[in-house]
Amino acid sequence: MSDLEDSICKKYIKMISNIVILSLVICISLGFWIMSMTASTYYGILRPISPWRWLFSVVVPVLIVCKGFMKKSLDHSGALGGLVVGFILTIANFSFFTSLLTFFVTSSKLTKWKGETKKRLDSEYKEGGQRNWVQVFCNGAVPTELALLYMIENGPGEIPIDFSKQHTASWMCLSLLAALACSAGDTWASEIGTVLSKSPPRLITTWKKVPVGTNGGVTMVGLASSLLGGTCVGIAYFLTQLVFVNDLDISAPQWPVIAFGGLAGLLGSIVDSYLGATMQFSGLDKSTGKVVNSPISEVKHIAGKPILDNNAVNLFSSILIALLLPTAAWKCELFSL
Repeated sequence: MSDLEDSICKKYIKMISNIVILSLVICISLGFWIMSMTASTYYGILRPISPWRWLFSVVVPVLIVCKGFMKKSLDHSGALGGLVVGFILTIANFSFFTSLLTFFVTSSKLTKWKGETKKRLDSEYKEGGQRNWVQVFCNGAVPTELALLYMIENGPGEIPIDFSKQHTASWMCLSLLAALACSAGDTWASEIGTVLSKSPPRLITTWKKVPVGTNGGVTMVGLASSLLGGTCVGIAYFLTQLVFVNDLDISAPQWPVIAFGGLAGLLGSIVDSYLGATMQFSGLDKSTGKVVNSPISEVKHIAGKPILDNNAVNLFSSILIALLLPTAAWKCELFSL
């Protein structure tokens, strides 16, 4: 009877915790709206956040995160982190929101796809993905920071990407898109290439064949998947621009964001693989036959050094891609009239 009471007590505590967290999110988001209205009233520079945008930015991320939590795509800490990231990106720019949504939905479904096969190959596989706050941070920290800087620079709202008219804001938009496309490309490559590739992966630094699951191992299927994953994020951004931006006819062409997203996904996967092959340990556990990431006894070294873990590799990859690709797009004048 005491065990039953303990179980009921824990469920009530979780329920109350969720209610408290949701209440805090609403209060914080309302604070953003009040600050926006105050700043626009006194300074007349920033555009105020409309009540409808504020409401959408609160309700929709909450619904998406709740569904992700129920489907085990997120744990408690990941759900809280997802609420913060989702709210900030949505209130800043709807194109940011749809890009984030595309990355989250496709990555979650691909992680669950052929889960039994992946469980036999990956020693750290979790049912449903179960992303925690660390994983949410490593994939969402760069976009969140860029979204905040974007609101400081331009205020909330959608703008065409055009370096000749709004250089800084356009750079931030492309940088955020690059970070999300990079994360999507890496996830698509890992989840699809591991299962569908008919040939064993090759280590990106030496091109030698390595076991499935080795950090830094690449396949042609995986690289093609990373290109497709980044392209999907670029398409989501582009379609949102068509719906919500009014002055596209006098701005630079927006279609290059699709190719830009695909390039960010492909290069992000390559950079992630290189960092994984050099700074992330991979070894073969002789007892289980699986690739592990810890240099313990009875593990045969395959590649890399135990400097970074998978989350740190993802974070560094997204930072590099977010910094380099928008600068390259500006130099090539892809988004200039």
